[in-house]
Parts: sequence; structure tokens; C-alpha cells
Amino acid sequence: MQQKVVALGGGHGLAATLTALRKITPEITAIVTVADNGGSSGRLRREYPILPPGDLRMALAALCGDDEWGREWARIMQHRFTGEGSLNGHAVGNLLLAALWDRDADPVVGLDRVASLLKVIGRVLPMASEPLDIEGTFLTSEGRQVIRGQAEVATALGKLESLRIIPQDPPAREEALSAIAQAAWVTMGPGSWFSSVLPHLLVPMQRRALCDSSAKKIIVLNLDATPESTGGEFAGYSPEEHLGLISKYAPELRTDIVLADTSVVNDKSLLMRRVKKMGGRLVVADLRKGLGSVHHDVDKLALQFGHIMSNSLIG
Repeated sequence: MQQKVVALGGGHGLAATLTALRKITPEITAIVTVADNGGSSGRLRREYPILPPGDLRMALAALCGDDEWGREWARIMQHRFTGEGSLNGHAVGNLLLAALWDRDADPVVGLDRVASLLKVIGRVLPMASEPLDIEGTFLTSEGRQVIRGQAEVATALGKLESLRIIPQDPPAREEALSAIAQAAWVTMGPGSWFSSVLPHLLVPMQRRALCDSSAKKIIVLNLDATPESTGGEFAGYSPEEHLGLISKYAPELRTDIVLADTSVVNDKSLLMRRVKKMGGRLVVADLRKGLGSVHHDVDKLALQFGHIMSNSLIG
């Protein structure tokens, strides 16, 4: 019997996790952030009262059917228009989702229709029923600054003092809550910690569902935290501080496994103490695509997920 897995996140980090997980089980539910305000997604949500489609599109493409039909449609979904017209920069998948959402009241209906078209393995769901904004308060050399917007928070420098979503208590999707309740495993990360990972703990109903779930929790740490190496997106601080932020926003959440690449573990004993405080175990492995890369190798990630989920590390 295949184990049911829920993957939380957004953007490229979630796509990597999903690509790895599909090598292990078809029972995958991706729950995706809905606060993107940049690029094609930002333009569409400003024009229409819809969820930002970009992260949802990427999750669908990562789970497309492993045949010629599915792979070709995944490429079509990811294709971006070029030129000087109004379509420049828009991804085909974003426009398709926007069209379905403009027609159908329920965004999950549109997601399921596209999933059927792409022969998606598993299901892709939004973490809330309405588009959200992310707002963070940062302590900088110039004082305390309030920064709003996913794109802006993701690239903000300074010490994060507090993070919130607007509205602060959005309705969660019942389908997502049900998937969490039925899951054997839940993964969080990698990805922009402030704009793709932590927001999942800021939706009150979803946070309660995660804390109440009997599923074992895996946190996948980022490969690097420096803005220069992530193309301008500030992933956070040290691994210990990443975990500290999870404990800050969901202190009752138990973690079973923290998965880290060898290159980010500067003080293994310190990181192990932090993981143990959260109730979990640290697993350190080579997860990079290559030397100097800030992207996870999905085959290496799948190998580690497979070892962990086969209960070789947890009884």
C-alpha cells in the first residue's frame, strides 16, 4: 500500500520536492502558497479577483504524467510568451488557470481540470480559499521596516522580527485539511523560508491540522541562505534559525526528521540540539545537484525520502 504524502511549500523548492516524491509514491497532495504578487501571477491577480496561479502551475507541471502527453503538456504550461505585447512574460499555464477560474467559482475545480489534462499524479491544492498578502517587519541598519508583498519579503534584508498574512485568518481548503489528516507523511521546504514555507503555519486552520495530524513531519532545509547565491531571493539565515522560526510560529508542531545537505551543517552538534528540541532527528546527506549548486538533486532527494519513509530511520 502506497503511503500518502502531503507536501507544503511554493515555487521551485516545492517543485523539487514533488519531483522527488513522485518517484516514491503516487499518493501526493501538494498544498501551495497563494500570496505571489510578482511577475505574471501578480499582473493577473491585480486584473482579476483570482488566486495567483504561478506556484500552483509549477506544482502541476512537477506532477504531470510520465508519458509523452503529460510531459508535452507540462512544457506547454511552463512556456512563457515573449515580445512587446500585453502577453509578454505570461506563462501559458497561468492564463489557462486564470481562464478556468474566471469561468468557475471554485478554484479547485479548475486545478482538478488542468490536473486531468496533464494526467497529474496526486493532487494540487491552494493553502487558502482566497489570495493572500505577506507582510514582514524587519530590523535593519535604518531601523524597523514593514515590508508587504511576497516578492518584497522574499528579497528583504535585515532581521525578521515578525511575519503575518493578510487577511490573518483566511479560510483554509477543506480538501487540504482532509489530506493532512489522512497523510502518513508531511514535508515542508525547501524554498524561500519567509514567503513559501512559514506562511503555511500562518493559516490558523491549517496550522491546527498540522499539529493535530499523526503524520510524521519532514523539514527539508535550504542549501544556502545568501541572496547572492539564490539569485536575489533571501532564503533566511542559518539552519538553526530556520528551525527556530518554525518553532516560533508553530511551537506545538512536532518534527520527526530534519533533512540537511552536508554543506550547510557548520556545527552539527548545535543543529542536532535544535532538532532534538523539536522532537526530531537530523539526517545529513549530499543533496546538491553539483558542487556550488543551490538546487536540490531530485534523485538524491528521492533516495533520502525513500530511506526515511521505509522506516529505516524511524520506528
